Amino acid sequence: MRRRLPFSLAILGVLGALGGCAAGPDYSKPAISAAAGYRPVPVTLPPAGSTDPQQHLDPGGQLVSQWWTMFRCEALDTTLALAIAQSPTLDTARATLAQAQQAVLVARGGYFPQADLAAGIERERVSTNAPAGGEHVIGSLFAIGPTVSYAPDLFGLVRRQVEENTALAEVQRYALAAAWLTLTGNAVNTAITSASAREQLRAVQDIIAVDRRNVDLVEIERSAGKAARTDVLAAQSQLAADVALLPPLEQQLSAAHDALAILVGKTPAEWAAPSFDFDMLVLPVDVPVTMPAALVRGRPDILAAEAQLHAASAAIGVATANLYPSVTLSASWVQQAGSMGPLFDSANGLWSVAAGITAPLFHGGALKAQQQAAIDVFDAQLGVYRQTVLAAFGQVADTLKALQHDAEELAAERAALDSAQASLALSQESYRVGASSLLDVLQAQRLYAQARLGYAKARGQRYLDTAQLFEATGGGWEAQVASGAAGTLR
Repeated sequence: MRRRLPFSLAILGVLGALGGCAAGPDYSKPAISAAAGYRPVPVTLPPAGSTDPQQHLDPGGQLVSQWWTMFRCEALDTTLALAIAQSPTLDTARATLAQAQQAVLVARGGYFPQADLAAGIERERVSTNAPAGGEHVIGSLFAIGPTVSYAPDLFGLVRRQVEENTALAEVQRYALAAAWLTLTGNAVNTAITSASAREQLRAVQDIIAVDRRNVDLVEIERSAGKAARTDVLAAQSQLAADVALLPPLEQQLSAAHDALAILVGKTPAEWAAPSFDFDMLVLPVDVPVTMPAALVRGRPDILAAEAQLHAASAAIGVATANLYPSVTLSASWVQQAGSMGPLFDSANGLWSVAAGITAPLFHGGALKAQQQAAIDVFDAQLGVYRQTVLAAFGQVADTLKALQHDAEELAAERAALDSAQASLALSQESYRVGASSLLDVLQAQRLYAQARLGYAKARGQRYLDTAQLFEATGGGWEAQVASGAAGTLR
């Protein structure tokens, strides 16, 4: 007995030491180059004309969680609240996240012994070799009792499975954040598109009104012999060309209304979108810009790719642990009796304790191939992660440059609009004193309406690029994702 005790303690010590390690590599976050960043962009963007505000970039500034409120539009806030509360896409993402979190709990169950209660009844017929020629005995056997089994996690198989499923749950958490960010971004972009289309429609309608007056005037002059047939045809052709501008804009506006209804979880017949207009929206002047290092830890698509990489690393550990032996301990206590009456008598109790070890010897190279396949998956996912980071940096850089170019374009369109307006005023005054014809006035009006159309397009693009910058830098989703196990969006 004295000799067995130290040996048993030594065995327990070895098992305990083995239980403290886990097979496979320990995950570490990929390093990002210190030179990673965006193209140089001035903190103060170029002036945007005589009436539009000049934007300023705030490097390192904190973006508010509900970033669309920076446009200070109550109708937009209401629309986004409905979209977040009723979106089927978010409901799907929440359910998928909940499923992934349950998978983590399933994996953690491997840490603990498994206890079950078994019960059964057996009826049998037994032949005996009695001197009188033998006889048959028919009897029943009742059995009931608990069984316990436990597989010590000697080489970290369970730990790596838990690590893998936890990382996959993080993937779904970031997928939920990405769905939220995409939903809010689409809603804001659609609202801005609606406002831009409405402003362009007004300008086109003014152009068409001028064209109609021009056609009428040319026909009158032709009746008086002062204009040729070609002048009438030219005026009519211009009117037809400008009328053709209306259907695409009306379709764009109609599609924006329908898209907003879908985004809030309604059919177009169930919900009417607000009539968004630039007068309802305020362009954010101070624009926060996430720093490159923070972008990598703030964009949900990057974080999802990193979590997927972590899961692939843990899968290598799972495949490696399968190369090592596994130990199973089991115990059972069974009460057996031929009838229900004495079933629970202490004399009818049977117990058993067993230990087993299974070591892989030959699997035709399958286990090593599984390990190498897991390593290959990790390498592939590392490439996906790097590409995701590159795409994110490129998107932010493009949007920052777009804001700079938007300001320059808007300034040019504003100058064209101011010149056309001044020219129209001079033409009207010249016509009033009899120094020019009505055709000159109509042409000036048409040029002014065309300048309004170009200005409306440039203004809408500036709003869109501002919203896309907020979305590209992460959209402040962190505050919208609950920190608890449910991970649902508030």
